[in-house]
This record gives sequence, C-alpha cells and structure tokens, in this order.
Amino acid sequence: MFNKYPFEKAPIYFNLTFLSEEFFSKLKQYLSENKATVFYNIDLIGNLTRSGNWFHNLKEDHRILEKIVSENPSEAIISIDTTGYQNAGATIVQQLAYALAHANEYLNHFSSEKLKTPITFKVALGSNYFFEIAKIRALRKLWAALASEYNSSESCHIIAMPSKRNKTLYDYNVNMLRTTTECMSAVLGGANTICNLPYDALFHKSNEFGERISRNQLLVLKEESYFDTVSNAADGTYYIESLTDELAEKALTLFKNIEKGSGFLQQLKEGKIQHKIKESAEKEQQLFNEEKIKLLGTNYHTNPEDRMKADLDLYPFVKTKPRKTIIAPIVEKRLAEKTEQERLKQENHG
Repeated sequence: MFNKYPFEKAPIYFNLTFLSEEFFSKLKQYLSENKATVFYNIDLIGNLTRSGNWFHNLKEDHRILEKIVSENPSEAIISIDTTGYQNAGATIVQQLAYALAHANEYLNHFSSEKLKTPITFKVALGSNYFFEIAKIRALRKLWAALASEYNSSESCHIIAMPSKRNKTLYDYNVNMLRTTTECMSAVLGGANTICNLPYDALFHKSNEFGERISRNQLLVLKEESYFDTVSNAADGTYYIESLTDELAEKALTLFKNIEKGSGFLQQLKEGKIQHKIKESAEKEQQLFNEEKIKLLGTNYHTNPEDRMKADLDLYPFVKTKPRKTIIAPIVEKRLAEKTEQERLKQENHG
C-alpha cells in the first residue's frame, strides 16, 4: 500500500460486504482504543450495482447508514466504489460521470443537513497511462464542483488500484508490468492511497510471495524512483491539464444528462446504466478480438507451449449464479476470458 502517511501512521481500510449497526459499533470501539485512522468504505449503491440487491432493503440500508453517519460525523464512512464500472468495460468518461452521479445520490439523501463525513472514492486504473492520470485529476475537479453546490467538503480521499480487466492468465508475469504502470498513473494523478494487485491474484489464493512482490513494486516506486517526492508532478503539464479538462467537461455533460433522465438510481433500475456499460464493453471486446487492443502473451506474441490448467487455484472467469435481484447487476469481465477458456480447452486435448 502506497500512501502519503508515515508507515507507523498508515490508515486502515475496510471494505465491508455486509451492513450491521452492531458490528460497526464494536469495530469502531476497538479501533478508537487503538487510535487508528480508519476508512470504513460503506457503499450501499456500490453493493447494489455489484449484487443487484440492497444489503437489507432500500429503507433499512439508509436508516443504518444515517445512524452511523450521524453518530460519527468526522469519520470516513461513505465510499463511492467506481471499480466495478471500469472492470465491467465502461469508458473513462462514463466512469467519471457515474462516479459523480453515484456520489450525488448520497448528497441528495443527506441534503437536509450538511454531509460532514469525508468522502472516499475507489477507482480502478487501466493501461492508458496519461488518460488514467487525467482521470484521477478530473475526478477531484468534478467532486469539488458538485460538493460546493451542497455546501459540503470539496476535498475527497481517492484510493486507486489496478484494473482487473486487462489482466491475464497466460504469460502472467506481464501482469507485473501492467500493474506497475497503473500504479505510476495513480501516483502522478494524485491518488491518496494506492493498493496494488498481486500479479497472480486471478488464479492463485492469497499467498505470501504474490503479496510481497506487489508490495515491492510500490516500494521500488517510492524508494528508488522517488515517486513520493513531489505530490503534484503533473501540475502545469499542457497535455495532461488539457486532457483533464476535456474528460471533466465530457463527464459533466453525461452526468447532467443522467440527472435530467431521473437520476442514477432510477436509471440503474431501468437498466440504462448497465446497457451503456455493456455497449462500451462490447466495443472494447471487439477491438481485442481483432487484435487492435494487444495483450502480450495472450493475443499478441503468444507462447503456444504455455500451460496454465494445473496452476489454477481459483476460478478466473465470470461466475453466473442465478438469483433474484431488483436490478441487473453490473458484471466485471476481463478482456481475455474467452481466449483463455479456449486455450485451456486445447490444453485438455493436448
């Protein structure tokens, strides 16, 4: 984890996959006793987009969140998790607009009183180096503009992590190169915290070696490449500044269209957001299938002798589990999945 805090004061991040007043209260008490800086990352809407359901139901989820926020006004409670949009194939403009619309639902809900709790954004970064730098910068600008309309804090905490969408099974060591450049984009874009993705996270269970390598990648950037020396390295660079403004303007236009069209939650219920992401994902997938998007070792310079079947601890493809949902969930899918499944079948016949 790469962050701007000294190691002994590094914050603690939680990603709760359930919502419980009792658990939060006990957790808060324990962490307060240890004087820890904590980001709880509670995201009701993020859970809805991933699973298709609320934790309990809309009313109960918001009741619990209101209670937690009111009792902990200075804590970093609410998170806007945008990683699912990127990993499902949304464009950068869509990611920014949906992040803003996602956040706006919380601002609207708490409009009767100023939302004082710090807001956290979680973003996933792809391999389009300069665009990803600009994406983080544009997100800060957009949030500041939106928050000012609600007299809320214009600052936010951004947690960045590498995308899963371009990661691969075959020639998996290339994943280290991908995550390194993505972490570089995160630092130069001004993310507060960067959480790296182990190169083997797709197909291996959590293991000491993979996690150590992912930490070492960040340590090399910090200690040997001096990426922590300057906090605003991209400021004043014409290309990135103009790219930031362009992305922000396009995302703001899309955000306004979402708000005019009944808002983010309603468009999720109607399936419009899911449809737009699916359209973008299919276009990107077509470019990959045509080898216009190249992933080294997967659809470009492949090694036909590479074998992976015996090395799979985890199932690395989209899992479909039929269940009743109130909206169609936004499903994350990697570009290489179909290609990899075909290669695994060929291994069986070989």
